[in-house]
Amino acid sequence: MTEPLIFVAGHRGMVGAAIVRRLRALGHDNIITRSRQELNLLDQQAVSRFFAEHRIEQVYVAAAKVGGIHANNTYPADFIYENLMVEANLVHAAHTHGVQKLLFLGSSCIYPRLAEQPMREDALLTGTLEPTNEPYAVAKIAGIKLCESYNRQHGRDYRSVMPTNLYGPGDNFHPENSHVIPALMRRFHEAKERGDAEVVVWGSGTPRREFLHVDDMAAASVHVMDLAPDVYQANTRPMCSHINVGCGADVTIRELAETVARVVGFEGQVVFDATKPDGAPRKLLDVSRLSAMGWNAGITLEQGLRDTYDWYRAQGAEVRS
Repeated sequence: MTEPLIFVAGHRGMVGAAIVRRLRALGHDNIITRSRQELNLLDQQAVSRFFAEHRIEQVYVAAAKVGGIHANNTYPADFIYENLMVEANLVHAAHTHGVQKLLFLGSSCIYPRLAEQPMREDALLTGTLEPTNEPYAVAKIAGIKLCESYNRQHGRDYRSVMPTNLYGPGDNFHPENSHVIPALMRRFHEAKERGDAEVVVWGSGTPRREFLHVDDMAAASVHVMDLAPDVYQANTRPMCSHINVGCGADVTIRELAETVARVVGFEGQVVFDATKPDGAPRKLLDVSRLSAMGWNAGITLEQGLRDTYDWYRAQGAEVRS
């Protein structure tokens, strides 16, 4: 049996790189990738030519413009335009050139800001989105609906997965634009190197968040892609076809910070500044659908943090600019 040609779009990002690692670990050698310089995913004609030139059978859409609150607030037009164009170009070109199987990777920010916890897939489009990343969330919702629409009209098998907060090797450790785990890891690491007596963490430490190691995300993505159509359809509905991906448990920001400090080896005091904003009190995905499909997370938070810290130290100054 011929090995299918698999295209991983966004293979240089944290998630795309993890998907490539996972596929190779499973023995898939027939993987095709393209850097941004080699293929501009914003260019519809270039994307169509690329699909015409290769007999691609599976597509992982891990390419996206991503960033923290500051970036989303500063460049909302860039976030909605680039993400809409990338997903539209890839999904339409895949369909036009006969690709039957595609997996679109979204984000848990698609859910209403006040969604009931844990957030179920059918909470989509039931309330107002978080204003700070609404353009990005709208683009990701459009990606889900693109897949649903091509399935309904053309009989394609295009699926969507919505991950919780991800971390791991390849994460962004920028001092201003990183998310909570790399931000804390960098701060504790630098405080340890300076011999600081304490590290101040914004907020009360009481909000609860869910975190998933990127290698678990990759494993879940390949699992969902490889599910037989009847198994996938039995656990989804035509108008609610996406699948949450998470570990099914959350921790307080205090617990997270103390675990990161322990992993890094910071022996000073962890202080919480309750005058700073906390954000939403809880964000947790309901992952019962994915569990019913036979997949559960396998990497514990502390194990994943140690893996990430090992990677961070190995990169040296390259990730600390």
